[in-house]
Amino acid sequence: MGVAGSAPSPGGPGSAPGPVMDRDEVDRALARLGAEHEAIETSLLALQDHAGRRLLEGAELTGVTKDRWAATEQSITVLWTYFDAYAKALEEARTLRSRRRWPGQEDLAELTGVLRGRGVTLASTAAQLPAALTGPAGLTERFSLEGLVTRMNGLYAQSLDMIVASDSVWSALPARIDLLSAELARTRSLAHSVGVRPGEHPAGDDLESITQELAALRAGVISDPLAYWLPTQGSSAPGGGRADTGRYDRAARALEEIRREIDAVLTVRQDAEQRLLRLRDVLTRADRTLTEARSARGEVLAKIAASEVPAVSGPSTVLQEQLRAAAEYRRHAQWHRLSPLLESLEREADDELRRARDSLSAVTAPLAVRAELRGRLDAYRAKVARHGMAEDPLLIERYDAARRMLWSAPCDLRVAEQAVLRYQQATAEVLVPRQGGPADHRGNA
Repeated sequence: MGVAGSAPSPGGPGSAPGPVMDRDEVDRALARLGAEHEAIETSLLALQDHAGRRLLEGAELTGVTKDRWAATEQSITVLWTYFDAYAKALEEARTLRSRRRWPGQEDLAELTGVLRGRGVTLASTAAQLPAALTGPAGLTERFSLEGLVTRMNGLYAQSLDMIVASDSVWSALPARIDLLSAELARTRSLAHSVGVRPGEHPAGDDLESITQELAALRAGVISDPLAYWLPTQGSSAPGGGRADTGRYDRAARALEEIRREIDAVLTVRQDAEQRLLRLRDVLTRADRTLTEARSARGEVLAKIAASEVPAVSGPSTVLQEQLRAAAEYRRHAQWHRLSPLLESLEREADDELRRARDSLSAVTAPLAVRAELRGRLDAYRAKVARHGMAEDPLLIERYDAARRMLWSAPCDLRVAEQAVLRYQQATAEVLVPRQGGPADHRGNA
């Protein structure tokens, strides 16, 4: 507004207005002051019609906004008082200048006093305005026209800053809060449909907390917008800053987390039957594998001697009970309870099947060792036959000894392994002398 950056009046308290102005200086000063008058009037009228000002006048304010608006209303009243005095003094100067086309020295001296001197006297506003603007208190204050412009610029900037800041908060937060509240209402309805209710599920309690927080936040923003304003440090522009959206942002994040949780519950509702069927299948396979492991353990104990066979556990009754509970939750549409139970059940069921398979592998390991020894024995016998040594008495004797041990029950694996090794050694001893000889070449052919 006006020329907030203008130099202060050359006439300080008790000082003279300076050298007498000539006619051109007077005319230029009057033109400049007239332009400032128009700019000030335009700014004051715009301030009067500012949407933020109208909102402040109609709102039931509290806190810091209430206090600052009371001070701002006083400042605006004083602004108009200053403006009227400025307009009157400017009109007097114009009237004085219009007396003569070519003013004399006496007229120029009088005009210099009006334009540069502190000739505007007003009742002191020190009780109504900040001391930083008014200086020491007194019954009256004297201003030059430029000094009055400087005072008005300061008052206008402070008033506009307060109004713009309040209006910015009201423009930024209530609409966003209302949109989030509408989203919250939809989420609450959706949550209720899947059993997520206050007192029954933590997310239901969280939704109630967010509802209360948004209601309190909106009421606070409407009654005390400046409590949610963060001014820009070092900025001298009116309204420099931004709305503090911290509480709103936290509520929005909390609601988004609940939405994701409810989406997970909805997903459970859609594919609960398929997941339950898979769980039954996994647990059934685990039970069958354990049954096979128990049967194999009996076979191993009967057929393998001197071998430590691990015990086989029974099926998990806890998982079966949890599976039945999950089925009940689905039957009664308790999706919020079914969701976490299914997730834990799926992990534990997979672990149970893996344990059952590991148990079967551990139990049947001796049979696998016996099968490997049998295969190795027959492989060496076939090799001997290819070399035409199948009728060698030593090989026949050691083969028969190893075979009796491997095909008898119970089979001592350690003794049988030694017998297979002795047959391998005898085979090597018989075949090595024949390597590279004519008979060896014929046999390989």
